[in-house]
Amino acid sequence: MRREGGLFGDLDWLVVFLYFILVTLGWFNIFASVYDPVQEQSIFDLTLESGKQLLWIGTSVILITVILLLDFRIYESFAPILYFVMVLLLAGVLVFGREVNGAKAWFEIGAFRLQPAEFTKLATALFMARYVSTNHVKLTDFSTQVKVLLMIIIPIGLIQLQPDTGSSMVFAALLIPLYREGFPAIYLILGISIAVLFILTLLLPQQYIFIGIGTLTLLAILFQEKTRKRIFATLIMTIVVSGFVLGTDYFLNEVLKEYQRKRIEAIFRPELVDPQAEGWNLEQSKIAIGSGGFSGKGFLEGTQTKFGYVPEQSTDFIFSTLAEEHGWLGSAVMIFLFIALILRIVFIAERQKSKFARFYGYAVAGIIFFHFTINIAMTIGLFPVVGIPLPFFSYGGSSLWSFTIMLFVLLKIDMHRAQVLSRS
Repeated sequence: MRREGGLFGDLDWLVVFLYFILVTLGWFNIFASVYDPVQEQSIFDLTLESGKQLLWIGTSVILITVILLLDFRIYESFAPILYFVMVLLLAGVLVFGREVNGAKAWFEIGAFRLQPAEFTKLATALFMARYVSTNHVKLTDFSTQVKVLLMIIIPIGLIQLQPDTGSSMVFAALLIPLYREGFPAIYLILGISIAVLFILTLLLPQQYIFIGIGTLTLLAILFQEKTRKRIFATLIMTIVVSGFVLGTDYFLNEVLKEYQRKRIEAIFRPELVDPQAEGWNLEQSKIAIGSGGFSGKGFLEGTQTKFGYVPEQSTDFIFSTLAEEHGWLGSAVMIFLFIALILRIVFIAERQKSKFARFYGYAVAGIIFFHFTINIAMTIGLFPVVGIPLPFFSYGGSSLWSFTIMLFVLLKIDMHRAQVLSRS
């Protein structure tokens, strides 16, 4: 066992540095998104979102200190309890929560608001890591596959009842550590195939889709082993895929809420959407990003930002503020910082000696990666608009706290990796 170099001597300071750089840049961009040039405003003004975010940053530093001082074994030991508590809170928020923007997702006590879904990602990652790291558990067993998928599906179902599609989608990131530990690839292939087919049905006329399905079916029958069982399986698959294509319109019009359908159509069928109504957020975001050019208009100089053209400017669409004021160059720097952070987290995950720590590390990397990519893709028109914050940038205490706790729990576990016997 190696000797630790002081209280925080084995802390990964590169991740700490990247964290504080991203949080600081996020804080300045929140101020830029709410700044009114007519009034003399300070970034420290507690009536502004930037001032309130500074309070969340200060409390995050306290959380970091507590996390690093606690025994690292506590996070694995209490993972099941934390998971079930968060599931109860997700159920409770449906009854006692406050509705904001059509979603009943927050507990409100005075001026304090807490979103359980943000912390449930952390709890689910820890719980799954503990379960998967148990000696008798094998991800190749079907019963185990069902159990780990249920751990993800339960919070997704409760979050969708709020409804909060963005938060529920992020739980798909927990498939990344599962595949790292040997989860069958067929589930990933199936999921990607369904997503691609869904997009194709939105982009192409149905007759073209059916011509393609028929051609692939014919080729499969001609070139595969011509046994009755294989031909029957091919025909069944063709029927299932055809039914999926026929059911797409029903899903859009009858299952999804109208605003959800409009957001999907804004990306894939823009001719059906009113740019002055449902397509407004996305259109204004793209204008703001495009107007930034190479180096941007300068800090606090963004016109789209200052005149309130982009809704949810300090939260979901914070990237448009950065891109308008700092251009392609500033956006590239921010993207580089996120990629560096994610790669470093993967590196940390790979050097762990326990399966629990490795699984959790990949879960943290996956969750940050999903938030980062979906948020930016959403603001530039490559993904439907869903309420999902940009880590460390978007305004909000629940988001900042959850990412802070998630990241520094990993760093705390990593500090003691030499004390953990390998169970990989």
